Amino acid sequence: MTVKDILRRNLPDLTAGQSKLAAALLADYPFAALHPIQHLADATGLSPPSISRFVHRLGFGGFAEFQQALIAELREGGRSPRDLRVTADDASSANFLATYSDRFSSVSGKLSGIVPQQQIDSVTALLADPTREIYLRGGRISNGMAQFLSVHLRQIRPGVHHLADDPEMWPDALLQARRKDVLVLFDFRRYQPMIVRLAATARQHCRMQIILLTDRWQSPAARYCTHVIAVPIEIGTASDTMASVTTVLETLIVTVSEHDWRRTEKRMEKWDALLESLQNAEPTQDTTDRTEPS
Repeated sequence: MTVKDILRRNLPDLTAGQSKLAAALLADYPFAALHPIQHLADATGLSPPSISRFVHRLGFGGFAEFQQALIAELREGGRSPRDLRVTADDASSANFLATYSDRFSSVSGKLSGIVPQQQIDSVTALLADPTREIYLRGGRISNGMAQFLSVHLRQIRPGVHHLADDPEMWPDALLQARRKDVLVLFDFRRYQPMIVRLAATARQHCRMQIILLTDRWQSPAARYCTHVIAVPIEIGTASDTMASVTTVLETLIVTVSEHDWRRTEKRMEKWDALLESLQNAEPTQDTTDRTEPS
C-alpha cells in the first residue's frame, strides 16, 4: 500500500485541519511532503507539531520516516528492467511457464481489491457518453495498450482519436478538444515526461476529463487527472506485466459496449457490413467518359 493509499483510507476520520493537510499532500503528491516540515507548515497554516501528530496517526514514526516512505516510492517508480532483474528468478527453469502462470494468477487476484467497482462505473460512463470525444495516448511501451483500447472503442462508438506518434501533432487534437471531452493516458514506471506534460497541458488549457492508467507508485501525471486507475504490475521479472492492465481494458470494453447495447449493436452491424464490402468487392471498370470536349 502506498502513502497515497494510506492518506485516502484515513480521509473520513480526519479533523478539519488534518483534512486540509491531507488535501495539500494529495494535490501535489508526493512532492508537497518532500520539503522541510516548516515549509509544509507555512503552506497549510498548521504547526510542525500538528504535522508530526498527523503522520504518527497514519502509522509513521515521524516526519522523517514519512518522507523516507515517499522517497522509496519515487525510487521504485523509476526502476529499470536491469534493476528489476537483480531480484528476478531464473527464467531457464524447466517449469518457468507454470511458475509465471501462478504469479500472473496472484497479480490478477489482487485486482478487484485494488480497483473499486465504483471507479470502473465512473470511467465507463465517461467513455460511453456519445456526446464526448475520446482521445488516447500512451508511453513508449504502454502506447500499445492505448491502441488496443482505441481499436475496440472505435467499433463501439464514434469520436475516438488516437494521438499521433509525433508530439508536434498533438496541438491539433488539443485545439479541437472541449471541456467535456476525455483524454485516456497510459504511463507506467520509468514514466514518460511527454505523457506528464500532455496531461498538464490538457488540464490547463482544455480542462478535459483525464483518465490515467498507471502502476501503484503512480505516474507524476496523476496530479492532473480526474480518474486514476492504479494496477499491480510487478511480477518478479525484469519486465513488469501488463496482464492486469489488459484485464481492466477488457472490462471497460465490455461495460462500455453494454452501456447501450442497442446503439452498439447497430454500429457494429454497419461496421461489419462496410468491412465485408471492402474485403469482398471486386474492382469495377471506370466507365467515366474521359473524352476531352472539342
